[in-house]
Amino acid sequence: MDTKIYTCFPRAFSCFLIIGLCSMLTKNAYAQPVLSLTPVIETGLSSPVQFVNAGDGSNRVFIVQQGGTIRAYDASFNFLSVFLTVSDVNFNGERGLLSMAFHPAYETNGLFYVYYVNGAGSLEVARYQVSNDPNMANAASKVILITIPHPTYANHNGGELHFGNDGFLYLTTGDGGGGGDVANNAQNTAVLLGKMLRFNVNTSAVAPYYTIPAGNPYGNEIFDLGLRNPYRWSFDRLTNDIWIGDVGQDSFEEINFRTAGTTGGTNYGWRCYEGDAPFNTAGCGAIGNYLFPAYAYTSQNPAAAITGGIVYRGTNYPSIQGYNISADFYSGVFYLTVSNGAGGFTTTTQTLTPSGVVDFGETENGEAYVVSLTASAVYHLASGTVPVTFVGLTGALTSGGVNLNWQTSMEENMKQFDIEYSINGTSFTKVGAVNARNTSLGSAYTFLHAVNNGGAVFYRLKIIDLDGSFSYSSIVRVALKVNGQNFIVPSVISNGIMNVNLAGKGYNSLELVNMNGTVLLQKNISGQFGQIKISLGSLATGVYTVRVSGDASTVVEKIFIQ
Repeated sequence: MDTKIYTCFPRAFSCFLIIGLCSMLTKNAYAQPVLSLTPVIETGLSSPVQFVNAGDGSNRVFIVQQGGTIRAYDASFNFLSVFLTVSDVNFNGERGLLSMAFHPAYETNGLFYVYYVNGAGSLEVARYQVSNDPNMANAASKVILITIPHPTYANHNGGELHFGNDGFLYLTTGDGGGGGDVANNAQNTAVLLGKMLRFNVNTSAVAPYYTIPAGNPYGNEIFDLGLRNPYRWSFDRLTNDIWIGDVGQDSFEEINFRTAGTTGGTNYGWRCYEGDAPFNTAGCGAIGNYLFPAYAYTSQNPAAAITGGIVYRGTNYPSIQGYNISADFYSGVFYLTVSNGAGGFTTTTQTLTPSGVVDFGETENGEAYVVSLTASAVYHLASGTVPVTFVGLTGALTSGGVNLNWQTSMEENMKQFDIEYSINGTSFTKVGAVNARNTSLGSAYTFLHAVNNGGAVFYRLKIIDLDGSFSYSSIVRVALKVNGQNFIVPSVISNGIMNVNLAGKGYNSLELVNMNGTVLLQKNISGQFGQIKISLGSLATGVYTVRVSGDASTVVEKIFIQ
């Protein structure tokens, strides 16, 4: 949404002369998976955030909407009914109804759980029961399990509910918001923020309707700690391993992996570490105390926020069997992570539309679906293969323009590489093509693009097979004018005035966008340069996106309004 309900604190807008993002070899040495998205629900949704199945043999699916409603669909995605409207939901910015999970014995007991931000701004887990109509819940059956204080900030609420194969209910929570986890909530074992929590919901029929599992390491609800904003995560339905997408601060987005059977107390590092890099190590333990990500990628515009995914365990697409599939909310880059067979992981990427991916869900038989918040739609995730092993793409500024280089290590039945160019990292235009050589050991390629641009440009390759199937490379960003500074200083605004620093002329439009994708302010800045001051009026506390656009470039920065 140029918005997100799980946002990170404003990042520095930094430009690099050369950025090379490499797609390395997959576990299949002769074919890389090619993802595709096909819409299955395109109408009737409002701020959809999660795709869930009941596991009761009905093959129904349920779409959780941030505003508080849950919609039920049959196996063919025909709308059945509004299953439930959750009471006391605070729908504002990142707040709202965020997740639901059906009890493993739902088919017999009819119980399910929801996670939301309540009217007071606190995090809450509640239990409901289905009514006599299987497509409608009994709204009067609501009981509250736990209310978690979330003071000061409205962002970083987490979070997602899942049942493990141990029968316990798990929940991820954000660190409480703001920037840098000033209160150090994520490392504080007396605070339930920035954690993976675990509840035994099968032992109590009276308030609080749960007990603390014996294996929880701190004698309370905490199972693991050291998370920043783990908005989406999942259990591998085959192995019960845990995969967590943790939205980063300034430098890294994290895909975390935790093997099944690991005892509680795993520390994912925040705020001591972001990715595997030190962030604020005051009072932190030895580096061996922390579990670092299976994969972390650099947070560069337009990439900014990871949506944790699922491990594909369906049967229709064997090429992605065992892959964890995640996506960046802003850039639309999908991350396919798989074991390399040597104790580590290999990650490849592909860019798809739409962006705004806010959830990966599974049907009862393990087929994968994607929810886009910005498109208000649900998509079926499929996969084929392209007979090429793509090694990497880099771009560098030269006197004649941008010189692109890429390499393959295997090609078979390839047609060509289309070179696509963008000034904003989202809308791409073909600027040339290079025929594939189809050499069994791969080839090196180059392409020179003459371009005159005052800011940054983006490139990707469309890798096309003879049968017309295709995939995309990672996006590379090349700055034609080096600028290592934020263009909004300060990025935390408390006085209602935004200072915008325009390094040069050529910009004509400024937009301020809220978490729901609504443009709140649009200003014509044609002919202006240097510092300009813009009054923001009275806006709710939270994270917003600022876009400054011109004929040749667009720059984006996130700000936090107190």
